[in-house]
Amino acid sequence: MAIRQIRKIGDEILTKESKPVKEMTERTLELIEDMFETMYEGNGCGLAAVQVGVRKRIIVIDVDDGNQYVLINPEVVWTDGSQTGPEGCLSVPGKSGQVTRPERVRVKALNEKMEEYEIGGEGLLARCLLHECDHLDGRLYVDLVEGELTDADLGEDEA
Repeated sequence: MAIRQIRKIGDEILTKESKPVKEMTERTLELIEDMFETMYEGNGCGLAAVQVGVRKRIIVIDVDDGNQYVLINPEVVWTDGSQTGPEGCLSVPGKSGQVTRPERVRVKALNEKMEEYEIGGEGLLARCLLHECDHLDGRLYVDLVEGELTDADLGEDEA
């Protein structure tokens, strides 16, 4: 496993749409492991492959102290409610902003064995799922910030 370089705001790759994963390979499994290691090193709770320079529709999430989620080719299938709260991003270091997103979400995806499953979440997990899915479509949270970006004062679980 290796820690990969996180691409920062202004890097053109972050504005590109990611490509679907068609098959699981050893190289893709290694990417997933590296993504978790990179996310933990940065004290984040989610990371999209594009953030480490790979335009594949893969995200990894851990908002529950070790409950790791791998989502390949994720699709948001349902949202409900509304929540406004602080958001930050490993690709926008040192900054945060208030973002309104759905309170609850359901996402369909493939796991690392390329088996389809659905994951539902609310609160921070819902926010993280939606934030990372946005990355796969070339969107950054800064476009959704209400008001101004501020110097980050996020807890470890909110970055």
